[in-house]
Amino acid sequence: MTQHTFTLQTTWTGGRNDVGTLQAERLSTAISIPPEMDGPGIGTNPDEMLLGAAATCYLISLAAMLERSDIKAILNMTSEGIVDVTNGVFTYEQIIHNLQLKLAEKNERNERTATRLAHKAEQTCMISKALKGNVEIKVNVTME
Repeated sequence: MTQHTFTLQTTWTGGRNDVGTLQAERLSTAISIPPEMDGPGIGTNPDEMLLGAAATCYLISLAAMLERSDIKAILNMTSEGIVDVTNGVFTYEQIIHNLQLKLAEKNERNERTATRLAHKAEQTCMISKALKGNVEIKVNVTME
């Protein structure tokens, strides 16, 4: 069995609306509560980071699947994270990936395979699997 360990360091020295730091091998940023949740909105926040992890994992998984199927494409995606606030409780409910696929060679086989893989990639991405049962993830595909 192979295991990979990823490590990051965080620092927070103040109260709720102060600003902390996050430092990893390839990421360094300020962190705070987003303005939508009455925070200062400096740097990034857990909501964006979870959405970013889900989006990048999905996109990389799909790119690998398309490559194995010998389909060349340009992938453009906008992702949305839906957080519900009920009685002061914040719940990350849903992630929606709106994917635009531009195939280098557009034909029926490539379109059918790319569409199937676009939905399969969400099921195989390790972040999607980690969120399964807690956060609904939807994929909307537009073919160019």
